[in-house]
Amino acid sequence: MVTTATKVVLKPLEDRIVVQPLEAEQVTASGLVIPDTAKEKPQEGKVLAVGPGRFDDSGAKRVPIDVKVGDVVLYSKYGGTEVKYSGEEYLVLSARDVLAIIEK
Repeated sequence: MVTTATKVVLKPLEDRIVVQPLEAEQVTASGLVIPDTAKEKPQEGKVLAVGPGRFDDSGAKRVPIDVKVGDVVLYSKYGGTEVKYSGEEYLVLSARDVLAIIEK
């Protein structure tokens, strides 16, 4: 579950996850500063909450989700729904929008 300073709790349903987008690099490898207007939407974020999983086609079992809280993931550029609570921005994604787990 995600908790902010005002105790707002986001608990994702089914196969959805709550991600906090990570800021894109602001300086290129050669040292050029990228202005805000030229930045792309971030595609990397930290998983803050994971739903219980969706039910399989028979409705009998839940399908497990491959990510867990704390993972840093790469997600689809235009996937998910942006949500803002108490000045913080979050992204609610379907687990299917996650492309990879980033291991550092």
